[in-house]
Amino acid sequence: MSSQELPQIALVTGGSYGLGAEVSRLLGRSGAHVVVNHRQRGERAASVVAEIERSGGRASAMTADLADAAAVTAMIEDIKRRFGRLDILVLNASVVIDGGAGHTGAAAGRHLVESALPLMPAGSRIVFVTSNQAHFYPAKGVLKGYQPVAESKRAEETTLYAMRAAFNRRGVHCTVVSGDFVDQIDGAINIVSLFPEHDPAIPQFAAAVAKAAVSPVPSSIVYVGRTSAVERPAVLPEIEDDFDGWLADRIRPTRAYANVG
Repeated sequence: MSSQELPQIALVTGGSYGLGAEVSRLLGRSGAHVVVNHRQRGERAASVVAEIERSGGRASAMTADLADAAAVTAMIEDIKRRFGRLDILVLNASVVIDGGAGHTGAAAGRHLVESALPLMPAGSRIVFVTSNQAHFYPAKGVLKGYQPVAESKRAEETTLYAMRAAFNRRGVHCTVVSGDFVDQIDGAINIVSLFPEHDPAIPQFAAAVAKAAVSPVPSSIVYVGRTSAVERPAVLPEIEDDFDGWLADRIRPTRAYANVG
């Protein structure tokens, strides 16, 4: 099969569970061949791949610890060998190293992006997934226990901003999707985990991430919240009916701000 005959190729880091798995499923339904990255969840990654394939899509699982530069390089080389290009890179997994040293996590993220860029043709998308707590860190405080993740995510986001010139030269667009990891329930503040499959935050977040990856008019930043009208994710006509019911039942509001940041 020539590169012209291939569907879009999408790599989702941490794609074997939670938010990453839901994003992988949605991108599979949009027609992309989804590469489900995982570190040590081979069975769960295989399950996500099987779900995508049962729904008529295409997917593969690839193992790589994002903190291991050699493993990341090997994964990107495998994508190059098998597909010849990469159209969508979803940076979902957190890279927290050495107790959350942000600069170390940012270096790992930069290595992944720099390794992937040569495979990304003009019009490709990079989507960085973060939380509002990390996005505004350290200007706003975070809950105890979340600081290592916030520090690392904030450093990764800053690194992506510094790479904009390289993205522009290649015609690659980068979108940051930021949403609530913190919720208030019965007056108590809790960290909302985006890992369990049943978590109500996952569908909302996943729709925004998938939309950022495939929308014909991408935004620079998307905030996922609860205060505005629901914005419909971009989908192909053949799966539009399925998304209608899914949206009505599961999605909370999404606000997109173009050309911000």
